[in-house]
Amino acid sequence: MPMPSKMIEINHLTKTFNQSIHAVDDVNLFINKGEVVSIIGPSGSGKSTLLRCINFMEVPTAGQVIFEGTTLSIDKNINELRQKIGMVFQSFNLFPHLNVLNNIIVSLTTVKKIDKDEAVIIAKNLLKRVGLSDKIDTFPSQLSGGQKQRIAIARALAMNPDVMLFDEPTSALDPEMVGEVLAVMKELAKAGMTMVIVTHEMGFAKEVSDRVIFMADGKIVEQGNPKQIFNQPQKDRTIDFLKRVNHI
Repeated sequence: MPMPSKMIEINHLTKTFNQSIHAVDDVNLFINKGEVVSIIGPSGSGKSTLLRCINFMEVPTAGQVIFEGTTLSIDKNINELRQKIGMVFQSFNLFPHLNVLNNIIVSLTTVKKIDKDEAVIIAKNLLKRVGLSDKIDTFPSQLSGGQKQRIAIARALAMNPDVMLFDEPTSALDPEMVGEVLAVMKELAKAGMTMVIVTHEMGFAKEVSDRVIFMADGKIVEQGNPKQIFNQPQKDRTIDFLKRVNHI
């Protein structure tokens, strides 16, 4: 079997706020191409900060992020590299003044300079993929939370990224809307998309992940395949967390 290729390599990554708060504390991590990695842990454990450091939305205080062989740096063309790193937030971040179609094509036409007719074809295909073809002319204010998040996923996919980062994509949704977003993410996983997912949805993490990482206090406490983490956790901190969320 061929060795898995590292898409993302994180070395001794630290992110400090106010010179004293270590949101991320000396983290070492790699993400292989085609791998689905879920990051779980209590609030304030550094999960989202780590994710935002991967695409330099947060600039690390120390350490390095290597993406597809290139060490990220704020003085390099970070925007060019970010085009290959799709990001989906918990708060959707759709443009309220644009309808669904224009929300999806705006980055294609302005950043990638793709012809509008071609961009529209891409958008229609993505809307079909996320089950929202009938919402093409709708504005965000007319959509449910679950629909907004599926549009946000389609918009990120429009750039044809090599990896998708999800920052608690269902945490702002009503419970009945969570399933429709997770279903789209499951399809992406089946299609071989490299994904890093910060999530509170333990059942989802257990089902779709190749690897689960448990973070606490800015550090990776434990990682392994879902069976190892959820059924046979080794660290007391992991066991305590999973008991609290009723997964032990």
